This record gives sequence, structure tokens and C-alpha cells, in this order.
Amino acid sequence: MTLSKFLADYWWIFVLIILFFGAFFTINQGYIGVITMFGKYQRIVLPGLRIKLPLLESVYKKISYQNRSVELEFQAITGDQANVYFKSMLLYSVQNQDEETLKKVAFKFVSDKDMMQALVRTVEGSIRTYVASKKQAEVLGLRKEIVEYVKEQVDHTLENWGYHLIDLQINDITFDKVILDSMSKVVASNNLKAAAENEGQALLITKTKAAEAEGNAIKISAEAEKEAARLRGQGVALFRQEVARGMTEAAEQMKQANLDTNVILFSMWTEAIKNFAEFGKGNVIFLDGSAIGMENTMRQIQALMVKHAGTSDIK
Repeated sequence: MTLSKFLADYWWIFVLIILFFGAFFTINQGYIGVITMFGKYQRIVLPGLRIKLPLLESVYKKISYQNRSVELEFQAITGDQANVYFKSMLLYSVQNQDEETLKKVAFKFVSDKDMMQALVRTVEGSIRTYVASKKQAEVLGLRKEIVEYVKEQVDHTLENWGYHLIDLQINDITFDKVILDSMSKVVASNNLKAAAENEGQALLITKTKAAEAEGNAIKISAEAEKEAARLRGQGVALFRQEVARGMTEAAEQMKQANLDTNVILFSMWTEAIKNFAEFGKGNVIFLDGSAIGMENTMRQIQALMVKHAGTSDIK
């Protein structure tokens, strides 16, 4: 039997083999298959080895339910007509694995490219709408608010497509070069102003502290001088009291012994001259050493003693 005759007689065997193997197909992990029959949705199949009706059913699309990301770069205009350039990253995925959700994902758009284009334009439009209501100076401080606004606006639209917005990150916000230069000058001016204010404040504090320290030093010195003067006065008064007391006692003892009290005065005179000689520091003191001068001095001292004694009696 020739090969041509065999093929002519048993061709149906080859058809059965082709149909048999054509009935099996696989769905990779992370994907879900959408099966159609004659172009109409039939069912979904999960990952693994699956069977379909040969020639009748076909795998229309394999939908990934893994997270997907896309980077965006676009321009927006603020309310005061300033150009703002955004660089952002969009993270999204299929909302869930329910049959109705997967049917939306499979049939809402002709291709994944069309879906991606619609998603990007929706995000860009939401950001442009929000930025258009703000001024240039506000945009840099509203990064978090922009993300929250876009999520709120875009999530509802994506749900109708069967997708869910997981995260939106705005990585960079820039302005035109002219605006950036102007902002840099303003920042530099503010920094110089702040530095000058800080320096002036520091100088004022230093001078204030120095003045306070000087005032405290003067106050402490004055109080110390006052205290020293008070103590010196007390010392002199005590010294005088002791001298007077000693002289009074000596005079009383000499009276009891029937001795001349002028000896005390003479002793005071000689002790004074001795102290002048021992403890003098170059000052010149003139003393009358004649008999008349000494007698006058003695009388003066005696008069002071009598006056002091009379005062003591009165007290």
C-alpha cells in the first residue's frame, strides 16, 4: 500500500488527531482566558490546561490580573497662566476576577493600546482640571491634594472599565526656566534676608547679654564696696570702743594706785610716734617735739579723754 493510497483511505484519522489536540490549550498563571463561540461570549477559564470545543470555541483574550504600571509626562496650565510639567507613575490592575468585571475588561476596548490611551488621557485631564483652579505658587505644596483628587475622579471611570487605580505618584513638578530662575532669585533673597535678620538678632542678643553682665558686675561691685565700707566702719568703731575701754580701765587702776594718769597719755603719744615710724608709707607727718608742743598735745588728748568719760557717764 502506497503512502498516497493510505492518506486517501485514512485521512479522517489525521482530522481526528488535529481536532483532538486542538481542543486543549493552556492559560498561564496571572491570566484568565475569555472563551467565545462564533464571536459571542461563552465563559471564562482559569490558569492551567483547559479544553474547548474545536472549531467552535476560541480563546478571545487572555486578561492579566497582575498589577501594571505606566509612566506619564504631560503639561498643565495654572490659573495664572504658568506652565507646569508633571512626571508621574500610574499603578493599576483589574478590579477583581468576577465574570462581569472580566467581560468589561475584554469587550470595553478594541485593544489594550486603546484602553491605555484612554486611561492616560483621563488621568492627565483630571490633573489639568485641578491645576487650572490653582495658582503657580500653590502647586508645589499641593502634591498630596492633587493625587487624592485624581484618585477620586479617575476611580469611578476605571470601575466602569473593570479596572482599579492602585496608586498615583507624582515624581516631579517643574516650571518654565524663566519661572524657575525667578523662584531661585526669590528664594536666595529670602535666604539673605533671613540670614541678615538672624545675624542682627544674634548681635542684639550678644549686646543685651553684655550690657546685662556689665550691669550685674557694677551692681555686685557696688554692693561689695558698700559691705566692705560697712565692715570697715564697724571695725573702726569697735577699735575705738576697745581703746577707750582699755584707757578707762588703766586710768582707774592708776588712780587706785595713786599714780599720775598722765603716764597713759604719754604712752599713747609715744606709741603713736612709733606706729608712724613703723607703718608709714612715705607720707610726711610733722609733729611738734618741743616741751610746749608736747604739753599742748597732751592737754588735747586729756580733754578728749575727759569729754569721752563725761559722755560715757551720761549714757
